[in-house]
Amino acid sequence: MAFRPLVAPARPAQTRSVTRHRLHPAWLVAGVSFVALVGAAGFRATPGVLLHPLHAEFGWPLATISAAVSVNLMLYGLTAPFAAALMDRFGIRRVVAGALVLVALGSALTVGMTASWQLILCWGVLVGLGTGSMALAFVATVTGRWFVRRRGLVTGVLTAGGAAGQLVFLPLVAVLVRDHGWRLAALVVAGAALAVVPLVVWLLREHPADLDLPAYGATEVVPPAPPAGGAAARAVGALAAAARTRPFWLLAGGFAICGATTNGLVGTHFVPAAHDHGMAETTAAGLLALVGLFDIVGTVASGWLTDRVDSRLLLGAYYALRGASLLVLPSLFAGSARPSMLVFIVFYGLDWVATVPPTVALCREWFGASGAVVFGWVFAAHQVGAALAATGAGLVRDRLGDYAAAWYVAGALSIGAAGLSLLLRRRGDEPAFALPVAVGRRAWSYRG
Repeated sequence: MAFRPLVAPARPAQTRSVTRHRLHPAWLVAGVSFVALVGAAGFRATPGVLLHPLHAEFGWPLATISAAVSVNLMLYGLTAPFAAALMDRFGIRRVVAGALVLVALGSALTVGMTASWQLILCWGVLVGLGTGSMALAFVATVTGRWFVRRRGLVTGVLTAGGAAGQLVFLPLVAVLVRDHGWRLAALVVAGAALAVVPLVVWLLREHPADLDLPAYGATEVVPPAPPAGGAAARAVGALAAAARTRPFWLLAGGFAICGATTNGLVGTHFVPAAHDHGMAETTAAGLLALVGLFDIVGTVASGWLTDRVDSRLLLGAYYALRGASLLVLPSLFAGSARPSMLVFIVFYGLDWVATVPPTVALCREWFGASGAVVFGWVFAAHQVGAALAATGAGLVRDRLGDYAAAWYVAGALSIGAAGLSLLLRRRGDEPAFALPVAVGRRAWSYRG
């Protein structure tokens, strides 16, 4: 199968060699991006800790509160491909700064809510749009523009930024909720997101060519190509073309299960599930923060491996091991953190988003220069899976009285995701398709 633009391809941009600087500015851009991801991750630490306090104060069922989390996760994913296209058209700096403001606004407004629809509006819509604009498509955009060498490693480090945010905020949020109530915790999250905005506006650069430099690992300055068509048309066009390929559905299916078994299930329901077995919420939150700590190690290591090992084999191993761990999790819950639970936490942390670097690499392999936008849609599938799991697990808990069935189903699905990953073939030197110059028009031909 191949996609070929019917319009004439643009002439290659003029390039020229330059002398390498000792410290490439790409590393500064990566550092600022990491801090921005940490700042936006504050909200990611709050839902699991706030489920029971909101239930106790307002009397809302856990399924209702989980529905707000599901809306957030859904928009988080569906916004990502459009955000990647918006970054191409309007710049990374503007999109990221606006996203952080939305996260701060949505978190701050929750302190005055009195009805569940307001929770859905704040947690779901505002924070979902904000965090979605800084989702993993942002990581793919930054690494695609600024790095040729070390791309897999930097992808792993930036992906770990979200885990670092969880590590920083989760214990703090849990203590604030316990000692001062959930409203102060929401305001702290809002303040953290706002605090990063000046740094983004000041230091986040768009392209290495803006500094008259090549990307890290390249030898020539390549001016950025002008954006083709509108952001929405480009995102939808990429989906329409990618959806005709088998690799897209294999990647999207596996990543949907990845989202269901991380953000949707463990990220949202681990703390309440541990609380059901008598564990203090602060202890459970500390365990979930440890997941974030080991996630940093696992994701950076996965990025390093992605530069060296077949990404299909990595994904297959990650998903299979995750499934096995989820199948034994129900037997590990207790009133205290036993050694067996600590082993699970370490293992699950190492595996948490280790799937991201090889998935990004496979999107680039199959979809070429369009890989960041296509990965945005693959990530949208990740968040659809997370949203379904967040609501589904809440319903299981309300109907059956515990979460055991949810853990078993998630384990079986993860093993299935391993199979999907191993079904991917190796792509040749030519990418599956590249976005045409006039993406908003009927510029695709399909030959299979």
